[in-house]
Amino acid sequence: MIRVVGAPKLICAALPPQSLDHLLNGMHQAKIQGADVVQIELDSLSHSDLTTLLRNKPIPVLLLSRSKWEGDECKSNEQDHLQSLLLAKDLGADYIDLELKVASALIKEDKFHQLKSSKIIVSTYLDSSTALLEDPSLLVAEMKSTGADIIKFVWEAANITEIATAFDLLSNSQVPMIAHCTGERGLISQLLSFKFGGVFAYGSVEGNTIPGLPSVNILRQAYGVKNTNMGTEVFGLISKPVSHSKGPLLHNPTFRHAGYNGIYVPMFVDNLKEFFSVYTSPDFAGYSVGIPYKEAVIDFCDEVHPVAQSIGAVNTIIRRRDDGKLVGYNTDCEAAIVAIEDALKYRDGLNGKNGPLSPLTGKQFVLVGAGGAGRALAFGAKIRGAKVVVFDIDFGRAKSLAAAVSADALPFDDLLTFRPEKDAILANATPLGMNPHVERRIPVLEETLRDYKLVFDAVYNPRKTRLLKEAEAAGAVVVSGVEMFLGQAAAQFSLFTGQKAPEEFMREIIMEKF
Repeated sequence: MIRVVGAPKLICAALPPQSLDHLLNGMHQAKIQGADVVQIELDSLSHSDLTTLLRNKPIPVLLLSRSKWEGDECKSNEQDHLQSLLLAKDLGADYIDLELKVASALIKEDKFHQLKSSKIIVSTYLDSSTALLEDPSLLVAEMKSTGADIIKFVWEAANITEIATAFDLLSNSQVPMIAHCTGERGLISQLLSFKFGGVFAYGSVEGNTIPGLPSVNILRQAYGVKNTNMGTEVFGLISKPVSHSKGPLLHNPTFRHAGYNGIYVPMFVDNLKEFFSVYTSPDFAGYSVGIPYKEAVIDFCDEVHPVAQSIGAVNTIIRRRDDGKLVGYNTDCEAAIVAIEDALKYRDGLNGKNGPLSPLTGKQFVLVGAGGAGRALAFGAKIRGAKVVVFDIDFGRAKSLAAAVSADALPFDDLLTFRPEKDAILANATPLGMNPHVERRIPVLEETLRDYKLVFDAVYNPRKTRLLKEAEAAGAVVVSGVEMFLGQAAAQFSLFTGQKAPEEFMREIIMEKF
């Protein structure tokens, strides 16, 4: 990886076009929230508004111009646009961002040098990464030849694999560069910009959000992007969707607390085969695996830990340092079962005592959901001697899991009439009730909830789901998915880093942030 010596790491708050008063307020908010630069669209400003903004700027300003000039046949507003650019330069704009065609036209007319008291960013906006795949060096050379202070590539990512092209551009650039992707799948291009040598990471101002951009505060505080460097190891959550995850709010502060040079990011993955064929670098050191990939991801691991193999689901992958092989683990199983056992022991006054038998032994364990989390719960409960009953919206999947753990499988619709045994355990391993659909829950009658001794919900966002609230009101012991999340995350941290997890610190983060 080539690193441009002395290249800055600047967080740029992008403000959408709006009134002058809102822009002035946005600039102040950007500074308060920790931005280094604020981006404002030049083409939306009158000369008087531009003058007011630059004379009252509390923070360095980047003026983004998207006006297009078509070679020798310049548009009728070319002269007005040039006057706006010159005015911006005269008033002390810190950065001016021009498209390559405009910069080339200005050079041809011998006017480009007139702007040089501001730092000039020359940009290319691409339809996709395919325009760069064959020979990006030609386009890079053309942009460098303008004499720009910074060159910039932007495109909308249709797939997370396209972002690897941005990382390659940044890693191999010998001049200051910005390269990022827009859209939901492009998020990691902002989060990992500084890791790969980018000079800007873009964010939005809280209260002025822009789709696809994290807030400035999240960039600085949650991810700590300014701490990243070429030695930072990348860990990520492979999932679809991924926006619900609280993992970054836990793992990133924990890395910093432990002094570990790592960053944990959400990865919106559409195709596992494509993802693993592209992200092969040692920089990508490990992954959490979420919905819907915990079972399918086994096929992409070089090795699978015996527990995960027997469960048939992987929620953690590490890239082994000595040979680069991907090794799959399951930290869900023990985390969930221990959380349930601890709650039962506490209820029965046995907290901290380990008898010969698990408090699950002989209990009916009613499991709803036969996906990756459900498989972990089923195997864990079976090992503890529980009598497992499996429900799933896909009855075939329920029967398959039931056969694997010598359990019973029942159709999902039977939940409405199912009557559990005395002191049974109910475990939800479906996404029903997950934020933002907090009004949903599995279809268990309220009066039936009274028959369960304990109700567990694997959903951790929100911390107390509708199912848990209603179960608690019915008199059951309730265990939040937060407990499972903490346990599996602590085990993941140890696998990721080789260090013992600071569990108390992690619990404090969860109680504060979740």
